[in-house]
Amino acid sequence: MNDQASRRKNGRPAKPYRRPQKDPVRILAFEALRAVDERDAYANLVLPPLLRKAREKGDFDTRDAALATELVYGTLRRQGTYDAIIASCVDRPLREVDPPVLDVLSLGAHQLLGTRIPPHAAVSASVELARVVLGDGRAKFVNAVLRKITAHDLDGWLEKVAPPYDDDPEEHLAVVHSHPRWIVSALWDALGGPRAGIEDLLEADNDRPEVTLVARPGRATAEELLAAVGGDGESTALPGRWSPHAVRLAEGGEPGALDAVREGRAGVQDEGSQLVALALAEAPLEGPDGRWLDGCAGPGGKAALLGALAAQRGAALLASEKQPHRARLVERALAGNPGPYQVIAADGTRPPWREGTFDRVLMDVPCTGLGALRRRPEARWRRRPEDVAGFAPLQRDLLREALRAVRVGGVVGYATCSPHPAETRAVVDDVLRGRGGPAVSAEWIDARPLMQGVPGLGDGPDVQLWPHLHGTDAMYLALLRRTG
Repeated sequence: MNDQASRRKNGRPAKPYRRPQKDPVRILAFEALRAVDERDAYANLVLPPLLRKAREKGDFDTRDAALATELVYGTLRRQGTYDAIIASCVDRPLREVDPPVLDVLSLGAHQLLGTRIPPHAAVSASVELARVVLGDGRAKFVNAVLRKITAHDLDGWLEKVAPPYDDDPEEHLAVVHSHPRWIVSALWDALGGPRAGIEDLLEADNDRPEVTLVARPGRATAEELLAAVGGDGESTALPGRWSPHAVRLAEGGEPGALDAVREGRAGVQDEGSQLVALALAEAPLEGPDGRWLDGCAGPGGKAALLGALAAQRGAALLASEKQPHRARLVERALAGNPGPYQVIAADGTRPPWREGTFDRVLMDVPCTGLGALRRRPEARWRRRPEDVAGFAPLQRDLLREALRAVRVGGVVGYATCSPHPAETRAVVDDVLRGRGGPAVSAEWIDARPLMQGVPGLGDGPDVQLWPHLHGTDAMYLALLRRTG
């Protein structure tokens, strides 16, 4: 082919090759999504070091970091909805689309349907990203699919891809609110009530949660944190809704930039977790109150708060965590605690301590994490219905050993970050009735009065917190007093 012919194709001048333009923000977002998909990583662990590295290189400013964070978390939260929309725009099953291509398409869909980025800019930026990370050939496929998506806004697409509510309520809610169907069903069973309640809950799971700080008693105060955050001129701090030790970062803010956080006098902790620790600490107790146990202490947030509360009373805390690397995180969280404490790596189902050793015990058991989907949106796509049954034996064993660890008259707090009925009251009932193991004599304590001012706590005696009602993770707490 001669030079003149090579410059023409189908009678038109051939376009000169143009190098793809690298966009650091979208490349970083793509890298984070690939890590979540390939390594089963969590975005809240993957994203911070990527952002830190970008800042160190000088590629990012505050606005860039905010956009990258929105792209990653927004895409993960709405993955189910975007998958349904993308599936209607391609001529093959989604499982046959290469995962990296699907990640670029999902990022593009979020920019088109979930942000204020103009459609032409969203498509152009996504195609450029595809050229950089996928190559020109697959970039054309990305371009074709995203142009189809521009045909409707999000509401228009939902009318097309979600079944009518009256025909299939759970599938409708699953597509519209981007949750697996089985999780919609489980959450609805746990919450009860009409459609409005479950829709509010699912919407809350898709909201960007505030960052909440805890001022560890005796080491820092909420007032100190409010003053420190408000003084940086860039972020807004508000008092906690329920916990006297909580401070909410309403607009941006870098917790690690605060002296109190760097020094361990304060930390990042959801207000629901704070309420659980405070309720256990305030539960009525007769007799000695000098030995406390956190039996599943990793990564250390509740242990740090309990340690601070125990120190104020002259009590000692033992923080136990099965996984050595998580035990090291607990040590870091408790470093500098003024009261006596010890951190050990031990299995709570085969404990090294003697029966009846402690006065107060917290057992925040491993669970499906369905109560923290707003913070770990990718978890909703990883969990399976059978995971619930898989955790149950461990949860029962841990609660049973917690009741053995506490003295007669002592108090146990059984907590989970899941509202699933099979992980909450069913576990407590099984242990108290001797299902799956020997019964331990114990009685319920009404936990509701120990969360004064918190509305909507249900009929008791246990407590279930909710994102849409309380602005917290969906923490569950049962308080039990050993009677024999």
